[in-house]
Amino acid sequence: MNEIIFIVEDSPEGGYVAKAAGTSIFTEADTLDELHAQVRDAVRCHFDESATPKLIRLHFVRDEVIAA
Repeated sequence: MNEIIFIVEDSPEGGYVAKAAGTSIFTEADTLDELHAQVRDAVRCHFDESATPKLIRLHFVRDEVIAA
């Protein structure tokens, strides 16, 4: 696996929640810098060193509500 994709959403409590697509990895953080570090750490912990993806893609999903 060369790349792993995380779906990132705003957390209801503040900060961010990230879930890996197709793999059972989940992490959260208060800031983007913390999120980057948390995601890297979660990926390193989940995979063996030889199987660790070389790229981590963060896909941000945001809901926007507007009045009709």
